[in-house]
Parts: sequence; structure tokens; C-alpha cells
Amino acid sequence: MRTSLSALGLAMATAATGAAAENRIDLIRPDAPELAAFGAFPVGVQTRSFTNPGQADILNTTAEAQPSADRTLTTEIWYPAAEGTGEGGTYTAMLRDGVTEVTLHGRAVRDAEPASGQQFPLVVISHGYPGNRFLMSHLGENLASKGYVTVSIDHTESTYSDQAVFGSTLYHRPLDQKFIIDSMAALDDEIGAITDASTTGVIGYSMGGYGALIFAGAGVTQASTEYSWGTPGGLLARHVAGSDTHEALIDERVKAVIAVGPWGMNAGFWDADGLAGVRKPLLMMAGGADDVSVYAAMRQIFTGATGTDRALLTFEAANHNAAAPIPAPAESWAPSDTLDFIPFEHYADAVWDTNRMNNIAQHFATAFLDLHLKADDEKSAYLQLVPRAAEGVIAVDDNGNEEADHTYWKGFPPRTAQGLTFETLTKGQ
Repeated sequence: MRTSLSALGLAMATAATGAAAENRIDLIRPDAPELAAFGAFPVGVQTRSFTNPGQADILNTTAEAQPSADRTLTTEIWYPAAEGTGEGGTYTAMLRDGVTEVTLHGRAVRDAEPASGQQFPLVVISHGYPGNRFLMSHLGENLASKGYVTVSIDHTESTYSDQAVFGSTLYHRPLDQKFIIDSMAALDDEIGAITDASTTGVIGYSMGGYGALIFAGAGVTQASTEYSWGTPGGLLARHVAGSDTHEALIDERVKAVIAVGPWGMNAGFWDADGLAGVRKPLLMMAGGADDVSVYAAMRQIFTGATGTDRALLTFEAANHNAAAPIPAPAESWAPSDTLDFIPFEHYADAVWDTNRMNNIAQHFATAFLDLHLKADDEKSAYLQLVPRAAEGVIAVDDNGNEEADHTYWKGFPPRTAQGLTFETLTKGQ
């Protein structure tokens, strides 16, 4: 018996090692929470570019001139595919060093025929600075399998290969998110036919979270428009709280926002009035040791967004890479000639396993989006939790059925929610 178990363990370890070497983005661990599992739909994927004409050319803006230029955004679109579609495909992605191409493996089939006969809510995914459209591809594939059209953006001047001045990201991020919703809504082909852009969710990581919060109603401070290292020419005033231009950005099609490690409060981009302007249901995910967006500052966003219902999922002891990035590609483990750090550090966390965090993020994103974009009220039970998972009580009978005093987090097998907290506040609190 011991020999059989040892052989089984060796086989599992070998399989896991092989999967890691393939740079897989679609792994679901055996101890993953319930809603992390892939859904019933096979997944298709397409790459498309959309051009937004006449946008502010931040790179060439000066005190004397504010030129404009067309702004092209490349996207990856995952969608529910037709019944009978197979499984498996690859992506060619750029590594954090901006020069090394890597191959990622997932479940989506390139250019597969879309499912027909129904529409699916839209989810926009927005990376950090720098990043790319594959950084959260684990969420793109996973949510598409559950009946969402997910579109992840390469934010021009903010990717690994074209990273430019920070002021461009500060200005363009929420505008890019809105433009992609408009672009997806305007599609008149087979992808457009299955996309319900009138019911949209936005997921943003780091600077993507910054943009998503502005898009959700959190106008920035006047002081943030004047930073010497920020957006030039005073152009960030377009997003100032209380301005007509910021109010025009708020989109009734957006029904919920997920902000993962959102940057900005740590640098004075919001005050009480700005945060109170958030009007979309909000789920935040954060590392309890984040020293980039700063965990204490993100808690201020959570407590200050009094205009909406919101929740905060905390990965205790995790840093800024909590939940969002895909597992570090094998190529990222080696030093880079173009960086002063090993690219691995851009993806991984020193305490938490990335695949584990991805699965937890998939679980909570599914519950939150199903509740707010699909009106699936049964998912609310996955969001009504004792705040500290370690304090949950496991009480089940001999058949595994939960008893009256069971308070362990719904969807998590016993002992698997350690290190997590989940706090909620309602509108007005």
C-alpha cells in the first residue's frame, strides 16, 4: 500500500512539474474553493484591435501644446464556444522584461465558433503598469467557461514592450476601459451577437484597479492633477471628482467592479469626497503586506467608498502580486539583461502560491459577478462569511452534511481558507 501511495505521489508531482513547465494558466488545484472550477461552456478566444481616434497624446503634451493621436488597443477576447468545441490552445505572450516571448498554455481554442442562441454579460479585464492582456488570462478563460464574454486589454504605453511615462496610464486607463465597452457593444458579427454589453463588469489590477475605481465614480483630487511626475498639461482634471467630464465617464452599463490591489490612495489620488462617489458594487482583493499600493491605503478605499456596498478579501501576508498575475512563466526564473530584478518577482509572492491565489480569485469573482451581472441570488451565500476564515467553525455530520453551527466559509473544504479575511460594508456605512 505504501508503495502504491508513493508511486501515486510521484506521478502527481511529475504531472504538476510538467504542467508548470508548460506555463499553464488553467490549473485548478485539488484544494481549490468550489466556484474556481471551470464551467460548462467550452472556451474560444480571438485577438482583436480597436482604434480610438483623436485621443490625448500624453507623450507629446507640453505646457504649450496638447496634441491628439489615434489610440489603438489590442485585446484578447474569450467567449463561450459552441457545443462540441475541443479544449486546449496556446498564447504567445511577452515576458516582464519586454523582450522575451513565452508560450502560455490554456483551455481556449483559437477562433472557435461561438455559442449561439443567447447573450452573455461582458467582463473587461485591465492589467497593471506595466502588464499585458495575458497577465490575468486565468480569469479570462475561467469566466468565459461560466457564461461571460471576457475582454482583456493591452493598454498602449503601459505594456511590457511599450512602457512609457506614467502620466499616460493615469490619464488613459479609465477611458480605455470605457472605449472597449463601447467597441464590444458596437460589434455586429458573431461575437457581438452573443455579447450583452448592457450588463458589464470591470476587473482591474493595480493601475487597472485605479482606472476601474475612477470609472466606478471615484473622481480624483485636484492635487493629483498637479504632480510633476503625473499627467502633463493639467489633463488629469478630466477625472476630478465633481467635474462634468468625470460624471460623463460613469457608465450605467457597468453593474459591478472588482479592484485587485488598486493603486492610488497611497499617492493622494482620492479623498473622502472622491471615494464617496463610488456607486458600483465593489469587490476588492488585496495582499495584507502590499507595499506598492499599500494595504493601509487600500483599506481607506474600502472604508471610504460609502456610496456603495463593498467587500474586501485579504490574503494575509501577501504582497502586491496577490490574486491577479498568472503563475510565473518558467522563463521568468532566470535573470534578465534588461531588468535589475529577476522577472519572477513580477508574478510571484514570497508567501502564497500563485495558483492557489488564482483559484481563490476565480471563486470570489464568480460569486460576485454571478450575483450582480446574472442576478443569481444563490451566490450571495458565498459572500456572507465570518470575517476571519480561521474563526469559522467546521460542523458536519458523518455524511458530510453541514450542521446548524457550521460557519466555515461556503465553498471552501475544511482547513483550506486559512490566511484569508473577508469583510463587508453596506452603502452608507
